[in-house]
Amino acid sequence: MKQSGFLLKMVIIMSTLFSCTTIPKGAVAVKSFDKQKYLGKWYEIARIDFKFERNLNNTTAEYSLNKNGSIRVENRGYNIKKEKWTKAVGKAKFVKEDDIAMLKVSFFGPFYAGYNVIAIDPNYTYALVAGKNLKFLWILSRDTTIPDEIKPQYLKIAEEIGYNTSNLLWVKHNKNK
Repeated sequence: MKQSGFLLKMVIIMSTLFSCTTIPKGAVAVKSFDKQKYLGKWYEIARIDFKFERNLNNTTAEYSLNKNGSIRVENRGYNIKKEKWTKAVGKAKFVKEDDIAMLKVSFFGPFYAGYNVIAIDPNYTYALVAGKNLKFLWILSRDTTIPDEIKPQYLKIAEEIGYNTSNLLWVKHNKNK
């Protein structure tokens, strides 16, 4: 009985550790990624909505380096139902080398989720980010909008991987904080 309990715990621990390293089938994380250029503030242009961002507009993510080499993640958004700003602070770590844009991010202690930059322009102005599966997708920009020529490129990449881009929520940026 002790052995089966130990094995069950090990399976849970191993699945937690390895589940955060996944990327959707067909998606490829950006290589020759420059984490220094990625740091700073990004505006969320679109996302597949999920529990932790539900009812949020004016959403941003700000990335900075922690002393230990991990990346500090500060997400902000305005909750349109509660009519107040919310903030979540977490950390991200590279799954492999830090020049491959495959990361894992945590806002809740030891629990990590996949964060994979799968497209980025040469100036690090626009990014397409995939989660660990087809339930998570973000389009980010250094500004509150994205050019008309970038949007269809990113939607095409996402659709080729298997994302249903009609599920994207297009974020409004109409409040200042």
